[in-house]
Formats: sequence, C-alpha cells, structure tokens
Amino acid sequence: MRIDRSHRAWALASLAVFAISAAVYVIYAGTAPRGPRGGSAVGLIFGIVGFGFMIFAALLGARKRVATWRLGRAQAWMRGHLWLGLLALPMILFHGGFHFGGTLTRVLMWMLIITVFSGIFGAALQHYIPRLMTADVPLETIYDEIGHVRALLREEADRAVESLCGNIGLPKSSEGEVQRAGGFTALRPIAAAAVPLRTSAAVSAGASAALATAPEIILLSEEESAPLRRFYLSEMRPFLDHPKQSGQRLTDAALASVVFAGLRTLLTARAHATLTELEDICDEARQLTRQERLQRWLQGWLLVHIPLSLALILLGALHAVMALRY
Repeated sequence: MRIDRSHRAWALASLAVFAISAAVYVIYAGTAPRGPRGGSAVGLIFGIVGFGFMIFAALLGARKRVATWRLGRAQAWMRGHLWLGLLALPMILFHGGFHFGGTLTRVLMWMLIITVFSGIFGAALQHYIPRLMTADVPLETIYDEIGHVRALLREEADRAVESLCGNIGLPKSSEGEVQRAGGFTALRPIAAAAVPLRTSAAVSAGASAALATAPEIILLSEEESAPLRRFYLSEMRPFLDHPKQSGQRLTDAALASVVFAGLRTLLTARAHATLTELEDICDEARQLTRQERLQRWLQGWLLVHIPLSLALILLGALHAVMALRY
C-alpha cells in the first residue's frame, strides 16, 4: 500500500508540474514578441528545470554505486528517476520552443527523446520480467551461478542414469564441483525481491546421501537399460551440455513430456522414478535457459540506456556553457 501511495503521489505531482508548465508555456508563447526562444528568461527557466530533472535522474546510478549516498528510500529515488526523467522531455521542448536549432541542439534533442523512450521501455521491462519469471521460472537462481547450476544438473543426471545402467563412460567431476547448490538465493532484476533457490540438485541432496548409504544398487540388465542409455547419450546429455541449440526435442516442454512418456513404456517400472527425476532436471534446464533470455533483455536495455544518459548529461552541460558564453 505504501508503494502504491508513493507511486500515486509522484504521478499526481508530475502531472501537476506538467500542467502548470504547459499553461505557462502557452501564455509565454502567445505573448512573446519574437516567439518562444531558449535565450529568453522563461526559456532559460524551462531549460534549467529540465536539465535539473535530467541531473536528478542520472544521480540514481551514482546513489546505487556510492555506498555513502543512502539518502531517502530507494523506491522514492526510482520513482523520481522515472517521473522527473519523463518530465525532462517537455521541459526541454518548452525551453527551445519546440525548435531543434543547430546541429548540437538537434543531436541533444534526439538523444533526449531516445533516452526517455528507452527509459519507458526499461520501466516496462522491469515491471513485466519479474512477474514473468515468477510465473515461468519458479526455480530462478542467481544469474551468475547459472553455469555452475547447469554443471550440477549434468552431474546429478549422470549419477541417476548410472544408478540403473552402470558406468556409461562419462567423465567424472571432482568432489568440490559436485557440491549441492542448496545455499543459493535468487535475485530479481529489480533489487529487493529474493526467494530461496530450490533446484532439483538441491532437492536431491538428501536422496543422494541416502543412496550412498544404501546396501546395494540393483542395475538393470544391458538389454533392459538400452533405451535409457541410448536416449541419455544421444539426446539428453547433449541437451544438458548445449540447452540453447535448436532442433532438440527436449527444449520444448510438451515434446519432452511425450518423449519421457514413450520411455516409460520401454523401461521397467524400476526405472520410472529415475525417469521422473531426469524429466525434472530437463525442466529446470529449460527454466535456466528462459531466465538467461529474460536477463539478456534487461542487460541489453541497460547497454543502450546508461551510455545514452551519460552522453546526454555531458552534451547538455556543453550546450549550456556554449549558450551562456556565446
């Protein structure tokens, strides 16, 4: 409720500032003998206010990186970044009387327009992607740990298959590389939302320990295990190694379900629990791929928005100095 009130307050305040500024501009444009100009008193006020809004929006990044800059709530800064950054565009348009002027001014105006609209796009992404992850990636993990979790899933799948088929000739990882990932926490793209990771590797840690103490593992015969061995070596292991390659049936959840249903008809009942575990591992591998894709959208947006914002501030300061000097 507090966040909703804060958002509503910023929206109402921004609309009020825009309405007042628009009214002032209409009166100013209608009464100015030479029309609205950036060098007039009113034009300069609009320019100073607009550039101030741009500076405030840029300070959000500095606040995140400088540990001592912890003034106010992060949520309030984010709201200010969005709304004041959006308000900067009409203020600068009012400043120039909707004329783009010379080369530097045109470059600045187009950079401002692109920056503002990229900010709107980024705000939509940051609102949409966490909800999409909650719905589509329930086993979300730390982005930088995805490669490590994939290795754990491969190791777990290898052990599950070898518990039925015996040694299938795959390389073994060291003991340190196969430690389970139960201690990780998941991070949302927007800072504050985190949930515990629940990977199939972590869930199976207890089962693996119990298996280690079991008196005996009864392997399937070579004939009984042949379909599982063939499927794992030719299809599932390549999928776990390269889950983003096209043309693999296991990349599609519906096709994967059909594949595993067919395997259950070929294998004895003793193998069905292992097939369920392998199916869960494939599902988590698909979720990791989905998370990587969504995170790349966010990272790609930042690679556009942040450099543009910095360049805009520097060129805006240059424009102000040149305008005041000449």
